Amino acid sequence: MTDVLDIAVRHRLGDFTLVSSFTSDGRLTALFGSSGSGKTSLVNVIGGLIRPDSGHVRVDGETLVDTERGIFLPKHRRRIGYVFQEARLFPHLTVRQNLLFGHWFVPRPQRRPAELDKVLELLGIGHLLHRRPGALSGGEKQRVAIGRALLAQPRLLLMDEPLAALDEARKAEILPHIERLRDEVGIPIVYVSHALAEVARLATTVAVIENGRVAACGPTADILSRPDLAARPGAPEASSLLTAEVAGFDEAFGLARLTTPAGPLTIARGTLLQGQRIKIRILASDVMLSLDRLSEISALNVLSGSVAEIGERSGLGGSTVHLRVACGEAKLAARLTAKSVALLGLQPGKPVHAVIKSVSVEMP
Repeated sequence: MTDVLDIAVRHRLGDFTLVSSFTSDGRLTALFGSSGSGKTSLVNVIGGLIRPDSGHVRVDGETLVDTERGIFLPKHRRRIGYVFQEARLFPHLTVRQNLLFGHWFVPRPQRRPAELDKVLELLGIGHLLHRRPGALSGGEKQRVAIGRALLAQPRLLLMDEPLAALDEARKAEILPHIERLRDEVGIPIVYVSHALAEVARLATTVAVIENGRVAACGPTADILSRPDLAARPGAPEASSLLTAEVAGFDEAFGLARLTTPAGPLTIARGTLLQGQRIKIRILASDVMLSLDRLSEISALNVLSGSVAEIGERSGLGGSTVHLRVACGEAKLAARLTAKSVALLGLQPGKPVHAVIKSVSVEMP
């Protein structure tokens, strides 16, 4: 299978040097890292806004940049859609006119007349066609910006922190539309973010960017739970990302029973429906380990497994250890004190029980 993205570039920007190399065949590849790590610079190389000093960029098998062969495809010929932090709509045009502006970038014989209707339905913006940008909310503006990019019929969509300027309510409004875009449209997406919750919910592949370099790249669930990455200074806490299906309910106590690759879990019901498929996330600090299967405890979830991996000691004075525990078909991240690891005699292969409170299970 051809990788959707194949990138290996080097570029100096003042005192900062971007040296990044990775491949991805994911539907939504997140470039994740702190501010100033080089995420936007890498996106600008992909989009043709920066000409790298050396290296190559290939999208879906087509070479956009290859410095050894003297190839540098201009940005207007790359067929790449770009969505920025700000919507950047034309204030004097209506929503319909802003959307159709994307069609100008598509050769007339290749324009698909029905495409506008599909985009309107996908993003839920049909009722906004006659408004101007000044009358739209932040979330509505971003959905129109995404629609405009889609109507240019791109081979790749670049989204540079598209939710960074929105409040939590507007983010919640737009996230389901990005999920539909990922799952239904078939256009690969590169999504820049420093928000772990967004990455956990949206990404199929994560590339971790640190100081201009790709520190790791792989499936989202694997990257988020890796002990070596979690132990780095300033890194976000490790977590387990699981797919789950709602198997039933405990009506008397407002709980939902889930089937997951790690085993059965019970969580607060909320608005969940029978048979619904969801993602759940469990922080490493919310997983306790026991050598015996505990009873008469408040936590409703106890999963049997074995220690799969133990990371190096980290934190102040080497007080913390990150682990992964194999439970069923999944590996759960756990964060313990070094003393707890020593007292339990934990080592790879040792049987343990993972204890998880229902209220600790999140839906990103």
